[in-house]
Amino acid sequence: MDLMDAIKTRRSIRRYKETPVPERLLNEVLNAARLAPSADNAQPWRIIVVMDEQAKLKIAMASNNQKFIAEAPVVLVICGMPDEAFSMMGGYMSAHVIDAAIAVDHLTLAAHSLGLGTCWIGWFKEEKIRDILSIPEDVPVVALTPLGYPAEAPERSPRKNLEELVKFERYQ
Repeated sequence: MDLMDAIKTRRSIRRYKETPVPERLLNEVLNAARLAPSADNAQPWRIIVVMDEQAKLKIAMASNNQKFIAEAPVVLVICGMPDEAFSMMGGYMSAHVIDAAIAVDHLTLAAHSLGLGTCWIGWFKEEKIRDILSIPEDVPVVALTPLGYPAEAPERSPRKNLEELVKFERYQ
């Protein structure tokens, strides 16, 4: 699948088959994240691969009871590393959240191109995720995503027109 096809056809998957994700495909997805660009090439993220059933259930509960998360064979938990990140993005903020988000985008597109599904999860209780996975206090959890073979083919959500999103030369 070429990149534009992956971008146009990727969907958030909320139902997964029980089929395990082969290690080769998991490594390809993780490598796509590794190859993501980052400010000052700092690569300020870590990805925790969770396959333990009990841990996945706890993560789903800590994600406001989004039970479908635990149905996937794998859950990826993406953490930012503020101490490693470029600290003056835009002249005022750390780049760790943006850089981690770029890595997540790379892995979700790679997963889709390999026939796997993902769903970007931002609705979770960070302290509970931190406790479940022994994540240090100074390492923020940026996002989660289940990973597995889709058991559904959702329709595309409506998108705004390009004219609503793009400005030329100036904002107004």
